[in-house]
Amino acid sequence: MCSVAILGVVGLAWGTVTHVAGGFGRSAALAGGPASSGGAENILLMGLDTRKDRDGNNLSPDVLKQLHAGDGDEGGYNTNTLILVHIPADRKNIVAFSIPRDDLVDVDGLDVSQAKIKEAYGRKKAMVEDELTAQGITDQATLESRGREAGRAETIETVRQLTGVPIDRFAEVSLVGFYDISKALGGIDVCLNHSVRDSYSGARFPAGRQHLNASQSLAFVRQRHGLDNGDLDRTHRQQAFLLSVMHQVQSTGMLTDPGKLNRLSTALNNDVVLSDGWDLTSWGQQMLAPSGQRVSFRTLPVERYDTVDGQDVNIIDTAKVRDQIQTAFGMKAASTTSSASAASPSAESSSGSTSTSDPADDETTASLDGPAPDSGGAVSSGSAIPCVD
Repeated sequence: MCSVAILGVVGLAWGTVTHVAGGFGRSAALAGGPASSGGAENILLMGLDTRKDRDGNNLSPDVLKQLHAGDGDEGGYNTNTLILVHIPADRKNIVAFSIPRDDLVDVDGLDVSQAKIKEAYGRKKAMVEDELTAQGITDQATLESRGREAGRAETIETVRQLTGVPIDRFAEVSLVGFYDISKALGGIDVCLNHSVRDSYSGARFPAGRQHLNASQSLAFVRQRHGLDNGDLDRTHRQQAFLLSVMHQVQSTGMLTDPGKLNRLSTALNNDVVLSDGWDLTSWGQQMLAPSGQRVSFRTLPVERYDTVDGQDVNIIDTAKVRDQIQTAFGMKAASTTSSASAASPSAESSSGSTSTSDPADDETTASLDGPAPDSGGAVSSGSAIPCVD
């Protein structure tokens, strides 16, 4: 889910917190990769849809009930939220791109040549755990730790390959992390253009601005059924929610409330994994320095929906994706002439899948002959809570 991106948004207003960074989980999955130059940085935010904690333990029935996300076996280890954030050297005009989870992309080092981008993590984790088990390793904590580390590295490399940009930092949070962080913040204000009622996510909200508790917040960002553009509309929910978090942090004096800070610190330490070397405190102080800072969320374009090996996928034009991201990130612009999509359907693209998806993932969301899916416009920071469908 989009839980992990809360870390990035809260970090924009963080500078005063000096005790929060000690207990984060750490990962070396970025080691040896290319880096940005000139003081800019790119951060990959990963929301992991597992119903387990950071150590792979099952969540309690009480917590699962609050999550409204099944009995603990759903979700697998899909990265249902991937957001690539570009922070320029002057820290002012920040651009973030949501990568739709069902984009069919090229992958390396897996049992298939193409897969939904959300599956890179879980597929690699399963492969590594099988290899370790074959070597005689049976300790569950070891299998979980090394499997997740491999999943992170595979996801990072897949995003690099898709976008053609370096990744300098990353953060990961699971589903329960989103719930814990939302609870620590005391809930969030959101705004809906229309009333909604969805039994899958538990979203039951009237139109207009409203305050959501932690459980309701999770339902708000998880809903895709009943929305005109399904997952693509859900990304707009996530983006609007994150801007609402930033608005709340900046406008309510939360950073001067010791009780809220302690609750948030505990939630972050329990549920967040950061790339090695990321000092969140000093980073947050840098992010506080500029005036007139602006954050803009966009969604990468999808050409059409299709069905490959019985799975609903997004067909993308990789050249168009790279051109859009690299232009927005201030890199050398790609050619304006799009090549054929590198992620076109193929016979082997999804065969042998072992990932576990949400209960209704197989639902067809659009006609193959219909218009191109609507990725929507930018969702940007401002003085008001953004309203979404």
